[in-house]
Amino acid sequence: MVDSLDSRDPALIRALMPVARAINRHYLRLRVRGLANIPAGAALFAANHNGGIAGPDLVCTMGTLWEALGPDAPFYALAHDFAMRTFAPLGNFVRKLGALRASPENAEHALQSGAKVLVYPGGDLDAYRHFRDRDRVILGTRTGFVRVAQRSGVPIVPIVAHGAHRSAYIFDDGAWLARAIGFQGWGRLSRFPLALALPYGLAAGPYLPYLPLPFSIRLHILPPVVVEPHEDPGQARERIRELMQAALDMLALEARPRARKPKKEH
Repeated sequence: MVDSLDSRDPALIRALMPVARAINRHYLRLRVRGLANIPAGAALFAANHNGGIAGPDLVCTMGTLWEALGPDAPFYALAHDFAMRTFAPLGNFVRKLGALRASPENAEHALQSGAKVLVYPGGDLDAYRHFRDRDRVILGTRTGFVRVAQRSGVPIVPIVAHGAHRSAYIFDDGAWLARAIGFQGWGRLSRFPLALALPYGLAAGPYLPYLPLPFSIRLHILPPVVVEPHEDPGQARERIRELMQAALDMLALEARPRARKPKKEH
Protein backbone atom coordinates (compact mmCIF):
# COMPACT_ATOMS: atom_id res chain seq x y z
CA MET A 1 0.00 0.00 0.00
CA VAL A 2 1.45 3.36 -1.02
CA ASP A 3 1.31 6.48 1.11
CA SER A 4 -1.01 9.31 0.20
CA LEU A 5 0.65 12.37 -1.30
CA ASP A 6 -1.99 14.62 0.26
CA SER A 7 -0.57 14.71 3.81
CA ARG A 8 2.01 17.32 2.82
CA ASP A 9 1.08 20.73 4.31
CA PRO A 10 2.46 23.68 2.30
CA ALA A 11 1.23 26.17 4.94
CA LEU A 12 3.26 24.44 7.67
CA ILE A 13 6.30 24.26 5.41
CA ARG A 14 5.95 27.96 4.62
CA ALA A 15 5.80 28.72 8.36
CA LEU A 16 8.90 26.63 9.08
CA MET A 17 11.03 27.98 6.23
CA PRO A 18 12.22 31.08 8.17
CA VAL A 19 13.29 28.80 11.04
CA ALA A 20 15.26 26.52 8.71
CA ARG A 21 16.72 29.58 6.99
CA ALA A 22 17.90 31.04 10.30
CA ILE A 23 19.46 27.75 11.44
CA ASN A 24 21.23 27.26 8.13
CA ARG A 25 22.47 30.82 7.89
CA HIS A 26 23.50 31.61 11.46
CA TYR A 27 24.13 28.30 13.25
CA LEU A 28 25.37 26.03 10.47
CA ARG A 29 26.74 28.80 8.23
CA LEU A 30 25.54 26.91 5.20
CA ARG A 31 27.09 27.51 1.78
CA VAL A 32 25.30 26.16 -1.28
CA ARG A 33 26.37 25.70 -4.87
CA GLY A 34 24.75 24.10 -7.89
CA LEU A 35 21.19 25.38 -7.53
CA ALA A 36 21.07 25.74 -11.30
CA ASN A 37 21.41 21.96 -11.57
CA ILE A 38 17.91 21.37 -10.19
CA PRO A 39 15.83 20.08 -13.15
CA ALA A 40 12.36 21.36 -13.96
CA GLY A 41 10.47 18.06 -13.90
CA ALA A 42 10.33 15.00 -11.72
CA ALA A 43 13.69 13.94 -10.30
CA LEU A 44 15.22 11.73 -7.65
CA PHE A 45 17.59 13.61 -5.35
CA ALA A 46 20.19 11.22 -3.89
CA ALA A 47 22.16 12.67 -0.97
CA ASN A 48 24.87 11.49 1.38
CA HIS A 49 23.67 10.99 4.97
CA ASN A 50 25.42 12.36 8.05
CA GLY A 51 24.99 12.09 11.79
CA GLY A 52 21.74 10.15 11.94
CA ILE A 53 18.43 11.39 13.29
CA ALA A 54 19.80 14.79 14.37
CA GLY A 55 22.19 15.17 11.47
CA PRO A 56 22.05 18.78 10.25
CA ASP A 57 22.35 17.75 6.61
CA LEU A 58 18.60 17.14 6.59
CA VAL A 59 17.81 20.71 7.66
CA CYS A 60 20.34 22.03 5.15
CA THR A 61 19.08 19.95 2.24
CA MET A 62 15.36 20.26 2.90
CA GLY A 63 15.65 23.98 3.66
CA THR A 64 17.66 24.60 0.50
CA LEU A 65 15.22 22.70 -1.70
CA TRP A 66 12.19 24.37 -0.09
CA GLU A 67 13.76 27.75 -0.89
CA ALA A 68 14.61 26.73 -4.46
CA LEU A 69 11.32 25.02 -5.29
CA GLY A 70 8.86 26.92 -3.11
CA PRO A 71 6.64 25.43 -0.38
CA ASP A 72 3.83 24.58 -2.79
CA ALA A 73 5.97 22.49 -5.14
CA PRO A 74 5.44 18.71 -4.91
CA PHE A 75 8.61 17.69 -3.08
CA TYR A 76 8.84 14.62 -0.85
CA ALA A 77 11.51 12.85 1.20
CA LEU A 78 11.75 9.16 2.03
CA ALA A 79 11.99 8.45 5.78
CA HIS A 80 12.65 5.23 7.66
CA ASP A 81 9.26 3.60 8.19
CA PHE A 82 10.20 2.02 11.56
CA ALA A 83 10.78 5.42 13.15
CA MET A 84 7.62 6.82 11.57
CA ARG A 85 5.50 3.92 12.83
CA THR A 86 7.09 3.61 16.28
CA PHE A 87 6.97 7.31 17.13
CA ALA A 88 3.50 8.20 15.86
CA PRO A 89 3.61 11.94 16.73
CA LEU A 90 6.92 12.26 14.89
CA GLY A 91 5.56 10.27 11.95
CA ASN A 92 2.47 12.44 11.67
CA PHE A 93 4.53 15.61 11.85
CA VAL A 94 7.10 14.65 9.21
CA ARG A 95 4.34 13.50 6.87
CA LYS A 96 3.11 17.10 6.88
CA LEU A 97 6.60 18.12 5.74
CA GLY A 98 6.43 15.72 2.81
CA ALA A 99 7.88 12.55 4.33
CA LEU A 100 6.92 9.20 2.83
CA ARG A 101 7.76 5.77 4.20
CA ALA A 102 10.94 4.63 2.48
CA SER A 103 9.89 2.09 -0.13
CA PRO A 104 10.29 1.76 -3.90
CA GLU A 105 6.52 1.90 -4.30
CA ASN A 106 6.18 5.23 -2.49
CA ALA A 107 9.11 6.74 -4.39
CA GLU A 108 7.73 5.64 -7.76
CA HIS A 109 4.22 6.81 -6.89
CA ALA A 110 5.51 10.31 -6.12
CA LEU A 111 7.83 10.47 -9.13
CA GLN A 112 5.14 9.32 -11.53
CA SER A 113 2.91 12.12 -10.24
CA GLY A 114 5.58 14.59 -11.40
CA ALA A 115 7.07 15.25 -7.95
CA LYS A 116 10.67 15.47 -6.81
CA VAL A 117 11.82 12.96 -4.19
CA LEU A 118 14.78 13.06 -1.80
CA VAL A 119 16.40 9.79 -0.77
CA TYR A 120 19.48 8.89 1.29
CA PRO A 121 20.55 5.67 -0.44
CA GLY A 122 23.37 4.95 2.00
CA GLY A 123 20.89 4.83 4.87
CA ASP A 124 22.32 3.74 8.21
CA LEU A 125 25.60 2.63 6.59
CA ASP A 126 26.29 6.23 5.62
CA ALA A 127 24.56 8.06 8.47
CA TYR A 128 26.30 6.15 11.27
CA ARG A 129 29.73 5.67 9.76
CA HIS A 130 32.75 6.15 12.04
CA PHE A 131 34.02 9.69 12.47
CA ARG A 132 37.26 8.79 10.68
CA ASP A 133 35.12 8.15 7.57
CA ARG A 134 33.41 11.55 7.76
CA ASP A 135 34.71 12.49 4.30
CA ARG A 136 33.57 9.27 2.61
CA VAL A 137 30.37 8.49 0.74
CA ILE A 138 29.23 5.00 1.74
CA LEU A 139 26.38 3.49 -0.27
CA GLY A 140 27.22 -0.18 0.24
CA THR A 141 25.71 -2.49 -2.36
CA ARG A 142 22.32 -0.78 -2.42
CA THR A 143 20.82 -0.22 -5.85
CA GLY A 144 17.16 0.43 -5.03
CA PHE A 145 17.35 4.14 -5.79
CA VAL A 146 18.86 3.43 -9.20
CA ARG A 147 16.13 0.93 -10.06
CA VAL A 148 13.45 3.40 -8.98
CA ALA A 149 14.91 6.06 -11.30
CA GLN A 150 15.14 3.57 -14.17
CA ARG A 151 11.56 2.40 -13.81
CA SER A 152 10.25 5.96 -13.39
CA GLY A 153 12.32 7.41 -16.24
CA VAL A 154 13.69 10.28 -14.14
CA PRO A 155 17.23 11.61 -13.62
CA ILE A 156 19.15 11.18 -10.40
CA VAL A 157 20.45 14.45 -8.93
CA PRO A 158 23.31 13.79 -6.47
CA ILE A 159 23.55 16.12 -3.47
CA VAL A 160 26.67 16.18 -1.32
CA ALA A 161 27.00 17.70 2.14
CA HIS A 162 30.34 18.33 3.83
CA GLY A 163 30.76 19.15 7.52
CA ALA A 164 27.50 17.64 8.73
CA HIS A 165 29.17 14.44 9.96
CA ARG A 166 31.03 16.48 12.55
CA SER A 167 27.72 17.18 14.32
CA ALA A 168 28.64 14.38 16.75
CA TYR A 169 31.70 12.16 17.26
CA ILE A 170 30.65 8.64 16.26
CA PHE A 171 33.41 6.48 17.73
CA ASP A 172 31.72 3.13 16.97
CA ASP A 173 29.14 2.43 14.28
CA GLY A 174 27.72 -0.32 16.48
CA ALA A 175 27.50 -2.99 13.77
CA TRP A 176 28.46 -5.63 16.36
CA LEU A 177 25.84 -4.36 18.81
CA ALA A 178 23.13 -4.32 16.13
CA ARG A 179 23.92 -7.96 15.33
CA ALA A 180 23.90 -8.92 19.02
CA ILE A 181 20.40 -7.55 19.64
CA GLY A 182 18.98 -8.62 16.27
CA PHE A 183 18.38 -5.00 15.33
CA GLN A 184 18.16 -5.75 11.62
CA GLY A 185 15.15 -7.95 12.24
CA TRP A 186 12.99 -5.72 14.43
CA GLY A 187 14.48 -2.27 13.81
CA ARG A 188 15.45 -2.75 10.15
CA LEU A 189 18.87 -1.18 10.80
CA SER A 190 22.29 -2.79 10.75
CA ARG A 191 23.96 -0.09 12.87
CA PHE A 192 23.53 0.92 16.55
CA PRO A 193 25.92 3.88 16.79
CA LEU A 194 27.80 5.04 19.88
CA ALA A 195 28.71 8.71 19.85
CA LEU A 196 29.88 11.64 21.92
CA ALA A 197 27.27 14.36 21.51
CA LEU A 198 25.62 17.29 23.24
CA PRO A 199 23.95 17.46 25.72
CA TYR A 200 24.33 13.86 26.94
CA GLY A 201 28.03 13.28 26.54
CA LEU A 202 27.46 9.67 25.49
CA ALA A 203 24.68 9.13 22.95
CA ALA A 204 23.74 5.54 22.17
CA GLY A 205 21.45 4.27 19.43
CA PRO A 206 20.06 5.64 16.18
CA TYR A 207 16.95 7.35 17.55
CA LEU A 208 18.30 9.58 20.32
CA PRO A 209 18.12 13.24 19.22
CA TYR A 210 21.06 15.45 20.14
CA LEU A 211 22.24 19.01 19.64
CA PRO A 212 24.44 19.14 16.53
CA LEU A 213 27.74 20.92 16.94
CA PRO A 214 27.79 24.21 15.00
CA PHE A 215 30.31 23.34 12.33
CA SER A 216 29.89 25.10 9.00
CA ILE A 217 28.36 23.00 6.22
CA ARG A 218 28.84 23.09 2.48
CA LEU A 219 26.20 21.70 0.13
CA HIS A 220 26.78 20.90 -3.54
CA ILE A 221 23.97 19.96 -5.91
CA LEU A 222 25.52 18.09 -8.84
CA PRO A 223 24.23 17.95 -12.43
CA PRO A 224 21.49 15.39 -13.10
CA VAL A 225 22.63 11.87 -13.99
CA VAL A 226 20.62 9.89 -16.53
CA VAL A 227 20.62 6.14 -15.96
CA GLU A 228 19.61 4.22 -19.06
CA PRO A 229 17.04 1.42 -18.64
CA HIS A 230 19.53 -1.21 -19.78
CA GLU A 231 22.40 -0.02 -17.53
CA ASP A 232 23.51 -2.34 -14.75
CA PRO A 233 22.20 -0.83 -11.48
CA GLY A 234 25.36 -1.71 -9.57
CA GLN A 235 27.56 0.02 -12.12
CA ALA A 236 25.26 3.04 -12.15
CA ARG A 237 25.36 3.22 -8.36
CA GLU A 238 29.13 3.15 -8.41
CA ARG A 239 29.24 5.84 -11.11
CA ILE A 240 27.06 8.09 -8.97
CA ARG A 241 29.03 7.30 -5.81
CA GLU A 242 32.27 8.27 -7.56
CA LEU A 243 30.75 11.60 -8.63
CA MET A 244 29.58 12.24 -5.08
CA GLN A 245 32.94 11.24 -3.61
CA ALA A 246 34.82 13.55 -5.98
CA ALA A 247 32.54 16.43 -4.95
CA LEU A 248 32.99 15.60 -1.26
CA ASP A 249 36.77 15.48 -1.70
CA MET A 250 36.69 18.93 -3.25
CA LEU A 251 34.47 20.35 -0.49
CA ALA A 252 36.75 18.84 2.16
CA LEU A 253 39.79 20.36 0.49
CA GLU A 254 38.14 23.77 0.37
CA ALA A 255 37.19 23.55 4.05
CA ARG A 256 40.73 22.94 5.24
CA PRO A 257 42.37 25.95 6.89
CA ARG A 258 44.99 27.38 4.64
CA ALA A 259 48.48 27.61 6.03
CA ARG A 260 49.64 31.16 6.53
CA LYS A 261 52.61 32.21 4.52
CA PRO A 262 55.60 33.15 6.70
CA LYS A 263 56.28 36.84 6.95
CA LYS A 264 59.33 38.08 5.13
CA GLU A 265 62.05 39.43 7.37
CA HIS A 266 63.27 42.89 6.60
